[in-house]
Amino acid sequence: MSKHDTKANDNGRDTTEAPDNSDAHASSHTDDAVQAAAPTNELASQVADLTEALQRERADATNLRRRHDEDMAALRGRTKAQVVRDLLPVIDNFERALKHVPSELADNDYVKGVQGVVKQFEKTLQDMGVERIKTTGETFDPRFHEAVSMEEGDGGEEIVSEELQSGYRLGDDVIRHAMVKVRG
Repeated sequence: MSKHDTKANDNGRDTTEAPDNSDAHASSHTDDAVQAAAPTNELASQVADLTEALQRERADATNLRRRHDEDMAALRGRTKAQVVRDLLPVIDNFERALKHVPSELADNDYVKGVQGVVKQFEKTLQDMGVERIKTTGETFDPRFHEAVSMEEGDGGEEIVSEELQSGYRLGDDVIRHAMVKVRG
């Protein structure tokens, strides 16, 4: 039958038959689905790429914040150590003055005031995390002690016999080595 063939139906009337486009329609429908799927796949790929880029940027930002926090903590530690280093001569002078107080002035209010200032310095340093390095009677350790003189001993272990100047450390960092005499 041609495109517009007529045929008689059951009641005797002529009817025009529409062409059979079912194969063409199915093929067109499949092409539309393929064409529609292509942009969807492209969009999914773009979304995946952008998601990956966003995750990298977030990781970079997190690492940058962490590095900044670490740098700031290190800077605070160095600054604190420098301030303490600058104050140590003042503390040393107070301690030297107290060592040379005449016995008749030991109970003097002025001397007691200076002793209070020294104790306040020590407490403040302790609150800041600064520790005095242990010396007298301890085994000599070049990481913490600076030997100024060496005394003859029993030839065994080197022991700190006298502290000449206090040493201090902040955590694992030495602010100032303790100056000591060593007996070995």
